[in-house]
Amino acid sequence: MLQGFSKKQQQRMVSRKQKRYETSVKNPFAIFLKDLIEEIKKFDAELNVEPKDCIARINRDIRFSKDKTPYNLHYTAFISGKGNKDKSIPGLYLRFGVEEIDIMAGCYGVSDTQLFNMRNAIKSDTQKFKDLYSNDKLVSKFGSIQGEEHKRIPKEFQETFEAEPLIAKKQFYVVAMRETELLTSNHLVKELMEYWHTAKPLNDFLTEAIKK
Repeated sequence: MLQGFSKKQQQRMVSRKQKRYETSVKNPFAIFLKDLIEEIKKFDAELNVEPKDCIARINRDIRFSKDKTPYNLHYTAFISGKGNKDKSIPGLYLRFGVEEIDIMAGCYGVSDTQLFNMRNAIKSDTQKFKDLYSNDKLVSKFGSIQGEEHKRIPKEFQETFEAEPLIAKKQFYVVAMRETELLTSNHLVKELMEYWHTAKPLNDFLTEAIKK
C-alpha cells in the first residue's frame, strides 16, 4: 500500500494515520466509555473498571483467517466486573461499527463449570428464568435469548429441557441493533443505560448462577 514512498515518508504517513485514529476514534471512545461507566456505578457500586479494562484491541486475529485485513472496522467494549478479560461475566457489550451499533448483554464465553451452574439455576427455578427472558421490556429492547445449542444435554437436565428448551444453549445472551446516528446524538449514554437497566435482571440471574 505504501510502495513507491521512501521509508521516511512511510513513517510520516503511518504517524499521521495513528494520530488521526487516536483523535477521531480512540480518545473520544474512551471519554464516552468513562461517562457510561460512571453512570452504571450509580446503580452498581461493585463495578470497578476503567475504560482501558473494557476496550478490546482494534487489531484483528488473522492467524486462522483468509481475510488478512489487520484492523477491525468496529470498536468494542465489554463492561463488567472484569471487563474485556473475561467475557463469561454478564455485563454490557458494545460494538460500534460503520453500519450499525450492537448492544449485547448476558453470558457468552462461559466455561463448562459455569454452564453447568447456569443450567442448575434454570432447573431450580424454571419459571423465574422464563419470566426474565419473556419480560415485555426485554423482548421489546433485545428480542429473544441467543446462543449456540448442544444437540445433546446431560441426563440431569433432560426433564427440564421438556419444559424449557433454552436450557440446551451453551451461551445465554441478548442482542439489540441500533442505527449509527445514535453515536453522534446527545442522548447516547442515556439510551444505553436504558438497555443496561432492561438487561440487569437477566444479568443478575446469570451472575448469581455462575458464582455457585
